[in-house]
Amino acid sequence: MNGDCMKDTTGDRKCVPTWMVVVFVASCGLRLMPSPAGGATRVTLSTSQEAPQIEFAFAEIQKAADLATETSSLVVEAALDSAGLKPQCYRIERAEGKIRVVGGDADGAMYGGLDVAEAIRLGTLAGLQSKEHSPYVARRGIKFNIPLDARTPSYSDAGDAAQQNIPEMWSMDFWREFLDEMARDRFNVLTLWNLHPFPSLVKVPEYPEVALADVMRTTVTFDSSYSLSAKDMVRKTHLAHLETLKKMTIEEKITFWRQVMQYAHDRGIEVYLFTWNIFVWGAEGKYGITSNQSHPTTIDYFRKSVRETLLTYPLLAGFGVTAGENMQSLKGEFTNEKWLWKTYGEGIRDVKKLQPNRSIRLIHRLHQTDLKVILDDWKDYPDTFDFSYKYSVAHMYSLPTPPFAKSTLAALPSNRRTWLTVRNDDIYSFRWGDPEYARAYVLGMPGPDKLAGYYMGPDGYIWGREFLSTEPDSPRQLVMKKQRYSFMLWGRLSYDPHLPDALFARTLAVRFPGTSAEKLFIASSEASKIIPQITRFFWGDIDLKWFPEACLSHPSQKGFYTVKHFLAGETMPGSGIMNIRSFRDRLLDSQPMDGITPPEVAQALKDHAQTALRFIAELPAAGADKELRLTIGDLRAMAYLGDYYAEKIMGATELALFDKTGKPEQQAAAVEHLVTALEHWKKYAAVATSQYRPQLLTRVGYVDLNQLTTKVEEDIAMARDWRKDAAPTTK
Repeated sequence: MNGDCMKDTTGDRKCVPTWMVVVFVASCGLRLMPSPAGGATRVTLSTSQEAPQIEFAFAEIQKAADLATETSSLVVEAALDSAGLKPQCYRIERAEGKIRVVGGDADGAMYGGLDVAEAIRLGTLAGLQSKEHSPYVARRGIKFNIPLDARTPSYSDAGDAAQQNIPEMWSMDFWREFLDEMARDRFNVLTLWNLHPFPSLVKVPEYPEVALADVMRTTVTFDSSYSLSAKDMVRKTHLAHLETLKKMTIEEKITFWRQVMQYAHDRGIEVYLFTWNIFVWGAEGKYGITSNQSHPTTIDYFRKSVRETLLTYPLLAGFGVTAGENMQSLKGEFTNEKWLWKTYGEGIRDVKKLQPNRSIRLIHRLHQTDLKVILDDWKDYPDTFDFSYKYSVAHMYSLPTPPFAKSTLAALPSNRRTWLTVRNDDIYSFRWGDPEYARAYVLGMPGPDKLAGYYMGPDGYIWGREFLSTEPDSPRQLVMKKQRYSFMLWGRLSYDPHLPDALFARTLAVRFPGTSAEKLFIASSEASKIIPQITRFFWGDIDLKWFPEACLSHPSQKGFYTVKHFLAGETMPGSGIMNIRSFRDRLLDSQPMDGITPPEVAQALKDHAQTALRFIAELPAAGADKELRLTIGDLRAMAYLGDYYAEKIMGATELALFDKTGKPEQQAAAVEHLVTALEHWKKYAAVATSQYRPQLLTRVGYVDLNQLTTKVEEDIAMARDWRKDAAPTTK
């Protein structure tokens, strides 16, 4: 899956000399264990041409060198070879005490320089080998539902994380930190998702009054009553109770987002804007604009907005579009796809007429639409046209080889590729880290003939700064920094899935020098297997149907999932796991089992939990290392959650047997398992709530683990009061 050629904003290949030499001369430690700076460390940069990516890598090398405890000379030379290497690729050469990093472009040289910085930081410089590197997945992205303003909300705005992060979206300090982290982890695509972003981002000459000044947030408290299709994300009460978070003219906003995109470009990151349709928040009523699909003014407004956004932001790589959630499925010339073509398609064509060499990628989501219809109505698109598919539906932490995209991928024309939307609506709170799972997931992705790239992220949470911690830093940690190990695994393994576990264990050793990295690595890997395992067993495909951190769905679904729901639940397609009813029926009929049984799933959960807890118990005390203490707390919480689900599965299984046989010992066993499940839940809730506050989540509602304890207790009463033949057939 080597990366294909990158283009600049004019659509041309980046024009660089075949060789560009940058020399880093560093005097740094060869033992290279972290310690306060203060040694005689000298780094000298010499370059014939400016390259921000290489400057960033140089800064990372300098920071690593500053931590050296012993001094010694190190020479690192960086060069570009666009003729011999593809974009993003690099080669490391070692000879006569010098390290030479050769990149196919500035991005490749940056990645090579980051490898050198990492080797210095980890104390593995002696083992840094002469080798050529190329990306396994060409485009490795983050899905970010961006809460710009109460008047132009994202799909996730009806939740605490979105509301708290609105000010952060207008802070260059936030974006510098965020984009630097993306680059370090080798992510090179940022997709910004919003229902209708144009009023907050651009001034359209034909519709100047639509542009919004200032950044505002409503003081109205959100709850679980908002439409799950975001059709009422802005209410009149919101607009009547606005607070100004930042005074900005639209011109200042444009300058701000140009700076953000430039900074992203300087870190090798492409930026895309994704929309849902047809939403007109911030524009409705102005110039007669409505969300009516056949309204000519609305169509013209969108077309002009697309045009002006691209002209205003020359570094915007393209658009992603959705044929929903607020489209009307009209007939004739105003079908969903024809509307999208009249607006986004024609708006992009308007730009191509003015800037024929500009590359503008269009990513069309395969959501609430049809592949053949898209191909027919977009046949005249003048540039790269890709699709996007929800690869694991809403649960990337389930099965590393999800089956859902197979038929769609097979139907793709040979000249089209798809992006994978890799949705993480499983883990919002905890510091997940299992390289085995991430590696298998990446290696299971389709090949480069089908795959354009992927972007991962949640709909029910915001990957901005975290506002959950009961011990917050100031400023608040980036979610990406709090879950640093997780993001490192996904980003680095997407570039090279063959990176060894030793690299990640060594990373933990340097990050947490006061503990046993080997034991922490095992504890993390084992605890992190728990949520994928339970999600494979108790499958709720979309986010509002299943949030495993709380055994919860949206109130409009089931709310808290009881033992009765587990008895009636379905397992993930393609997982090979039997549901409880199928297992029971085969057991009672003395038939052979045709898959992984519920007791086997429960045992696997117990094994992961107990192994994690055993290695956690063997770790030395965290002492003053707050981050280590909280990391261990997260792993302990996930382990207790695994024990809870194991006992709940067994309780539901025994109850299913009792439902058919009427044997009292099976009912008694169910009650016993559920009593034990309650004990584990209380341990889980105690650890988790010591570190995290309750929160309102966009897609499942308010989550308070201590309040849910009452629901867990009700499972016991439900089992005690169960009568034979009371089980439902499905959940």
